[in-house]
Amino acid sequence: MQDHEEKTALCALNKALGYQPVTGHALLSVFGSATAVFRQDAETLRAALRADRALADQLTPRLLEWAVGELEKVRERGFRFIAWGEDDYPELLTECPDPPLGLYFNASAPPAAVFGLRPAVAVVGTRDLSPYGRDWCRKLVLAMGESSGAPCIVSGLAFGADAVAHRTALECGLPTVGVMATGIEKVYPWQHESLAADMVRSPGSAVVTDYPTGSAPVALNFIRRNRIIAGLSRATVVIESRTKGGSLLTAKYANDYDRDVYALPGRADDPRSAGCNSLIRQRMADIITDPEDLVERLGLGKPLRRRKEGLEVLLQRKYGPGSPLVRFCLLVKGRPGITLEEVARETGWDWGSVLEQAGALEADGFLHTDLLQRCTIPVKNA
Repeated sequence: MQDHEEKTALCALNKALGYQPVTGHALLSVFGSATAVFRQDAETLRAALRADRALADQLTPRLLEWAVGELEKVRERGFRFIAWGEDDYPELLTECPDPPLGLYFNASAPPAAVFGLRPAVAVVGTRDLSPYGRDWCRKLVLAMGESSGAPCIVSGLAFGADAVAHRTALECGLPTVGVMATGIEKVYPWQHESLAADMVRSPGSAVVTDYPTGSAPVALNFIRRNRIIAGLSRATVVIESRTKGGSLLTAKYANDYDRDVYALPGRADDPRSAGCNSLIRQRMADIITDPEDLVERLGLGKPLRRRKEGLEVLLQRKYGPGSPLVRFCLLVKGRPGITLEEVARETGWDWGSVLEQAGALEADGFLHTDLLQRCTIPVKNA
């Protein structure tokens, strides 16, 4: 159990040294506690920080006053600040050489139910997710949800692979944790506010960050965020990534932390798969070839249940044998990513009929179309 004074000092240190957690932990080692750090005079601090005057000048009583207000603000808004050394601090982060000095936490469940009950697997990838990547992301998360060791899915709440991973986890009853690059009160991108709210309400799920309230989503923040995604997870799965994608940084951190990394291979000429192919080629990640094989290699056991009925049986029961809706859906199943225009061309149906059928199939959960009108079958029906 930690006293409030020490928690306040750690909150202050987290603000000053959030980008330099190793330095923060070195100060704790030298002086014995965060509270003791703030009892030192400037000269002693500069000596400990190797004459870093700018940094030493931040560690003042004024910063402690800010931390008092910060913790009160966090409490009033229903959030939590979990400080280094507290019982609720995630154990996996303590195994990393550069853990944050504190973690802001928003969930309906207690931290122990989020961080301590299940294995955690990070699922990350490009924001510009292809239909192939979307399909495989959903397949892999669903397969994990059907395993006896059903894990918690960790990702970054970004567009693309992150959002697909979070939403699929919620759909199949898995808890999921979103690590943000902003303050705990501000969801970025704003389009995912409802997704974050669903996560906060879902048992065992949470939204977390190590950034103080009011922090904006500047580019540098995402690098620091990626380190926490890797640190919270026993393994990292990369769906699609360009050669300079943030997902590669998450994979690098996972390798540095001696955690398992898996990557989904893609076409040699697809830039969205170039990063994954590079990870596999450099033996920085194991190749993913089958959802159930990945589940076993993650140590999650065998699937608990199997789909007993194929898509065609479900469609025929819903719409009747010979229905054009059945034909539409089976065409998409055979050609994931086919556009509505291509469906019209291959079937000979007029454009209005294609739109009407696509709308009916989407409403019934048998079809997904993206902004470019590319069609895929949701994994739960694939």
